[in-house]
Amino acid sequence: MNDVKITAKYINARISPKKTAIVLDLVRGKSLEEAKKILAFDRSKPGKMVLKVLKSAEANALNNNKMEKDKLFVNRIWVSGAPMQKRMKAGAKGRADPILKRYSHIYVSLGERAGK
Repeated sequence: MNDVKITAKYINARISPKKTAIVLDLVRGKSLEEAKKILAFDRSKPGKMVLKVLKSAEANALNNNKMEKDKLFVNRIWVSGAPMQKRMKAGAKGRADPILKRYSHIYVSLGERAGK
């Protein structure tokens, strides 16, 4: 078995890492087809973004590395924080209250199972 890991990433996704991590836990370790089904029925914004990255990783595996589709599974999937946009909002007594617009980096790594 070759130990090739296929990756895809979504840099500067306009969603907070905390919200994205909840969706990633749903598909971690699942087969590719099962993960795509779960994300296809998830109507949340991070669900759509993660599905987009998963499909990109699948295309990388099939087209660039000639892997078999039915053996692929989600090997690693993680999110990290990206630089935030910092804004200010008028607060009480002439103060300024911060607004942090959070961004994420979403990473997907696929592996190939030996069986099947």
